[in-house]
Amino acid sequence: MTPLHHNATKLAIDTAWMQEVLLELLRIPSPSGRTDVIMQKVGERLQEIGLPFELTRRGAMVGTITGSQDSSTLDRAIVVHTDTIGCMVRGINERGRLELAPVGTHSARFSEGTRVSIFTDDQERSYTGTILATKASGHAFGDAIDTHPIGWDHVEVRIDEKVHTPDDVRALGIQIGDFVAQVAYPVITRAGFVTSRHLDDKAGVAAALAAFKAVIDAGCELSVSAHLLITITEEVGHGAASGLAHDVAEMVSVDSAVVAPGQQSTETGVTVAMQDMHGPFDYHLTRRLCALGQAHGLEVNRDVFRYYRSDVASALEAGAETRAALIGFGTDATHNHERTHLDSIVATAELLALYLQTPLTFAHWDRRPTGELADFPSTAVQPVRREPALDPESDELLENDPFEKIEREEAGWLEDR
Repeated sequence: MTPLHHNATKLAIDTAWMQEVLLELLRIPSPSGRTDVIMQKVGERLQEIGLPFELTRRGAMVGTITGSQDSSTLDRAIVVHTDTIGCMVRGINERGRLELAPVGTHSARFSEGTRVSIFTDDQERSYTGTILATKASGHAFGDAIDTHPIGWDHVEVRIDEKVHTPDDVRALGIQIGDFVAQVAYPVITRAGFVTSRHLDDKAGVAAALAAFKAVIDAGCELSVSAHLLITITEEVGHGAASGLAHDVAEMVSVDSAVVAPGQQSTETGVTVAMQDMHGPFDYHLTRRLCALGQAHGLEVNRDVFRYYRSDVASALEAGAETRAALIGFGTDATHNHERTHLDSIVATAELLALYLQTPLTFAHWDRRPTGELADFPSTAVQPVRREPALDPESDELLENDPFEKIEREEAGWLEDR
């Protein structure tokens, strides 16, 4: 495995700029399916830091820093997403209130009482409202509110207009299929906590942009070409299924890390996920990211997420032949009224900036999409003990074959560098 040091330097993160970007993105509604405006703003920020980029046909964005090595296969990608959970109008009830279908996976319980924006097809006509339980008053329903069911069939949007019938609502220009976005209301407290809806994944976007800005501002010459893929449909399950170049050897997705009882993530550190509901992440890349952060004094947590998937899953399921990992900023109450700390977003940006400066995990093996069995770095870096036949303590059962190329890399040099 390529040595960790390789002149990687802990870069200064422009935290004031990062906070400005974060608040700007949080104030732009962007449920999956309605992301054009926020991508315009992200594009302006990429132009500001001098990162060349292009857009895919559907509107995802790919920025690139070209590496110094003359090899089109020496590529890596950082992946974030700008889309958020949200809602869509699926009906108008007899009282002139809106029935909702969720966009992305989230509980109606976490939207009760939330202020919303309702967007019509007419850009000049949008409205505000509140998501309420269909039994929303104790004075009217008494103890029945305590047993009221939870679910999208049991909430409605009260529009802040003089409407009492479905015809009144339609007269406003509101139709089935219009987007309803939960208002974020971002706040950064004096203690450094960031409270807002939709930190997932706008805090990840801010961290990634800050990391690329740090690399560009420092004039770092990267050995490996680095792409920044910004997807727009992660919350509905297929964000990075397209847009990832075929020659990407490593992919690191950046998203929220779950802070809750039974989890190991914190609101102050960066988390490296070992596994989510899609399965384990790349053995070597995850451990390399952990070691890289720890070597530079970052608070690095390892965690396993049981009810979670990210851009990594959609990319791999679409056939991406790449090592894949997931890191994240610690987020309390994910897909709810979320909270993280600036320390966690900064630590995420710092780890990304360090990672961008390093060679690929296996600089020799990963540089080509295929190779020979004899060169595959298996037991040299992942030793296993065979099941015992007679003597379970026999040293002959320990399989730890030498791998000449890795040994040379660990010594700090490689013939073809």
